[in-house]
Amino acid sequence: MSNSTTDWREQLAVGCHAKVEGLGTSYGYVPTLGAGIAYCTLFGLSMIFHTAQFWWTRTWWASVFSIGCMVEVLGWAGRTWSSKCPYNTTAFLMQISTLIIAPTFFTAGIYVILGRFIQLLGRESSILRPSLYLWIFCTCDVISLVVQAIGGGMASSEAGKINGNTAPGTHTMVAGIVFQLFSITIFVICAADFVRRSIRLRLLQNMSGSAIPLFGAMILSVLCIYIRSIYRTIELSQGWSGYLITHESYFIALDGAMMIVAVAVFNVLHPGWHLPKDAAASSKRDVSSVDEVELNRPDGSRGV
Repeated sequence: MSNSTTDWREQLAVGCHAKVEGLGTSYGYVPTLGAGIAYCTLFGLSMIFHTAQFWWTRTWWASVFSIGCMVEVLGWAGRTWSSKCPYNTTAFLMQISTLIIAPTFFTAGIYVILGRFIQLLGRESSILRPSLYLWIFCTCDVISLVVQAIGGGMASSEAGKINGNTAPGTHTMVAGIVFQLFSITIFVICAADFVRRSIRLRLLQNMSGSAIPLFGAMILSVLCIYIRSIYRTIELSQGWSGYLITHESYFIALDGAMMIVAVAVFNVLHPGWHLPKDAAASSKRDVSSVDEVELNRPDGSRGV
């Protein structure tokens, strides 16, 4: 290929040029402008609400939801940029790196919520100690992200070259996301065991009514993140020219939609408002109060 053609490709990679007929993009398509704007708006609104909510309730750890939304906004801003500049390497790298990282912040928040539920319901509700969820699974997330970031950098640098070999980077990314899927699968199994124990031992009866919807929100969020992880694993395993990665509708539905549901559900049911401070103690106090009323009756009798 001539030097003039190479220079032209390099100019496309750093500038802003519309789609050229017959010349493919790193995406395999041109990202839809409407989808980019819509998800930037949705995640932006969720970020604003989460920030106001964790500040108002002083639930500082819940800031991870705001951070995750901010990272999602950056990713979808990159895709919005790519809708006008589909060959720009910076825009492509911006979206691929941030949209891989963002769900990690959401899972970190879920680990904290599950750990708090275990503290409230008692050690018998879980196979693991509450603190282990955060340490074990966040560590796994960080490891998988580092591997994916290395692979993404390798693959992206080759994708911008003429006849570049993206296979090593792609295989590294797949290894990272498979490891992430494995760790999330283990977490889902542990969470399912927690649900089974809580129902079998009737531990949820000790919690206030407002905590039950939050319990359901946590399950919904985990399922959305798990669906997204399965999709991304299959997508990357097919390679950069695979069917899923070159058809945007799957990404919009199985990544964008899943993630907005996973984080927005906690806007509706924010843990700062719905997670009891001490459900077990509250339950005991309620029982004690009833006993005192019954014992202090003038006739010494108890109500039926």
